[in-house]
Amino acid sequence: MTNIAILTGRIARDPETRETKGGTSVTGITVVTDRPARDKDGKTYKDENGYTAKESEFHRVTCFNGLAKTVGQYCTKGQLVSVQGRIHYTQWEDKDGVTRYGTEILADKVDFLSRGNGSEENSDDNRDAPEID
Repeated sequence: MTNIAILTGRIARDPETRETKGGTSVTGITVVTDRPARDKDGKTYKDENGYTAKESEFHRVTCFNGLAKTVGQYCTKGQLVSVQGRIHYTQWEDKDGVTRYGTEILADKVDFLSRGNGSEENSDDNRDAPEID
């Protein structure tokens, strides 16, 4: 039995990094993927600009330890990445006692497919990032 998830998409917002009480680095990113939109008959259609209409999905991705540090340091909003990991489901009760559910990808690997979209004043932020093949 296998639980493998592979996503290729853009980072929706800058990574958020924190450290647990035990010293583990944890970085969260949101990766946006697109797919062709379909009408009620299941057929793709064009948008007002003549392009195939797309539907976007937002995926929560969590990285740990060294990967968390690398992603937190070198990734930025708009960057194209490929994520490999596993799907993880969680369940909890909120403060009102309502059962909530969540899904995330626990990343084993994140490949940088483009440089980050830093502003001009931060244009050198990724100068030490690993080379892109």
